[in-house]
Amino acid sequence: MNASGEAPSVKCSLILEFPDHGEAEKVHRSVELDNEGYVRSRVEGRAIHAEMDAESLKSLLHTLDDFLSCIGLAENIVTKKR
Repeated sequence: MNASGEAPSVKCSLILEFPDHGEAEKVHRSVELDNEGYVRSRVEGRAIHAEMDAESLKSLLHTLDDFLSCIGLAENIVTKKR
């Protein structure tokens, strides 16, 4: 349910795999606080499982874009890539 009591009309599930559990955990911890209220996520093995929903496709795409940008930045920092 959303704030107005209506069920969301668009949903997305992602599984993002990493080389190992430690890297997945570090990346997840890096983005977890920012995602509160927008993305539900957890680490299972070496993967981050994320779910999000929104009232419109445009809103979902915005959330997805923000989430993936944050994941990419966190991954670069964790693995020290530039």
